[in-house]
Amino acid sequence: MTPSDNYLDGPLAPLPGTGTPKRGLFIDRWGTLLEPPSGSAKQTYGRLEFTPGAQDALFRAAQAGYNIYLLGNEDAVAQGHVKDAEWKRFETEMLSELARSGVGVKRCYACLDDPEKGKGKHLRDSVFFLPNTGAMYHARQHDGVNLTQSWVIGDTTLELAAGWRAGCRTAGVRTGAGMSDDELQTDVSFIGDDLACVLNEILQLARAARN
Repeated sequence: MTPSDNYLDGPLAPLPGTGTPKRGLFIDRWGTLLEPPSGSAKQTYGRLEFTPGAQDALFRAAQAGYNIYLLGNEDAVAQGHVKDAEWKRFETEMLSELARSGVGVKRCYACLDDPEKGKGKHLRDSVFFLPNTGAMYHARQHDGVNLTQSWVIGDTTLELAAGWRAGCRTAGVRTGAGMSDDELQTDVSFIGDDLACVLNEILQLARAARN
């Protein structure tokens, strides 16, 4: 799996030790950024519906200096219910819609593989298969993100456990599947009604830390 990215040109990096550490927001797609799947897999990939206020909140977070990352296991693709090309079309539409809202996604970590239930070429393990920590460590290595000042936001313990293991702060949302994977250990800082509420809280915490 090669993560999609959307590099944005920016100013030259400050001298070592003089700049603000890079921070990331690692956001689960289904149930957090996007409305939870309903109906068949093909119906799910046939619509694009963001959770209330998500795009505006992401815009404010990006303006505050956070790198935006999307992550999650795409089980329908891995298990052969949706073709790779259909996922790519959906991903392109999603990123384009976010860009129209002024939100540039740094990388989209979509794992299309599954070591147990994958079909064909997707029957394999991946460092990006949640709750593995590949997405966070990849961002640290390639983008210089400080994981201890970054957040993982999701609606299940799959992504939250991955964030906890990688040393990120974590926050849950109530819009998706719910924290039902009790066997996975995680340490959630707080839980909000939806992504917009969680991002507003994170931005308030960041402002308070600066004052």
